[in-house]
Amino acid sequence: MPTALVTHPDCLNHITPEGHPEQVARLEHVLAALAGKDLLREEAPLADDALLLRVHPAAHLDAIRAAAPQAGAAALDADTWMSPGTLNAALRTAGGAARAVDLVMAGTAQNAFVATRPPGHHAETATPMGFCLFGNVAAAAKHALDRHGLSRVAIVDFDVHHGNGTQDLVQDDARILFCSTHQMPLYPGTGDPSDTGPHGTVLNVALAEGAGGQAFRQEMEAQVLAAVDAHAPEMIFISAGFDAHRADPLAGLNLVEADFAWATQAICDLADRHAKGRVVSCLEGGYDLAALASSAAAHVDVLIHRSA
Repeated sequence: MPTALVTHPDCLNHITPEGHPEQVARLEHVLAALAGKDLLREEAPLADDALLLRVHPAAHLDAIRAAAPQAGAAALDADTWMSPGTLNAALRTAGGAARAVDLVMAGTAQNAFVATRPPGHHAETATPMGFCLFGNVAAAAKHALDRHGLSRVAIVDFDVHHGNGTQDLVQDDARILFCSTHQMPLYPGTGDPSDTGPHGTVLNVALAEGAGGQAFRQEMEAQVLAAVDAHAPEMIFISAGFDAHRADPLAGLNLVEADFAWATQAICDLADRHAKGRVVSCLEGGYDLAALASSAAAHVDVLIHRSA
């Protein structure tokens, strides 16, 4: 079975102010790096309300729609902006994550990478923040459980920032294990290792500024991979942020492409053991364009190799 690449041109129409790190060029660079690879290419559909209502109240959807500008730009907070194309881009991003689940569950693809924007792991239940409007991975995880009848899933978030939104959206559901590795202290200031959620299904792993691949791999093996193995998920989701790269301007970790490839291999090993190889990965952060592109390519190369 192939690796699916789920994306849509609408995601290039989310325009942020000049100088904003979450820029159109991020997705352009990722797609260019994946051009020519042996991938099943699928268009991301627009998310319907039913998908989003699995993780957000109707009032949140209404507020996002009401904030969407007809022209120019609208600031939801100091970091999070909307342009006339943003709403459709955000709906494609959430819909694409669910579409990836459908493809993998149907056996059409072994695994999938969702190359869309805006990202989602900072969007809380009723609060857009940190460039994020909707909880894409959280909604897809609920979709896998509720629509496809899975019993347990896991989310591994290796973005350099804590996935506060994803944690907020899934921590009350004991079927979902959420694991986040992140630099601390750093935006958004959450993710202390003492925070394990109401059911003990949250694992926060803090990395000190300057930590590199050795520390990342040690903590992944000792904590994250062990927790995922114990949870025995029937699908594994990856919040694939590549801003822990040493070149990234928004953080201070020192990972390189080989570290992301290693983590992807390790996650795929666990998916083979528990989940029939089913992995759905969604693009999150990564703000140095060259490092983002090369890291995403290394990540997807592993997915392609594992699906062969």
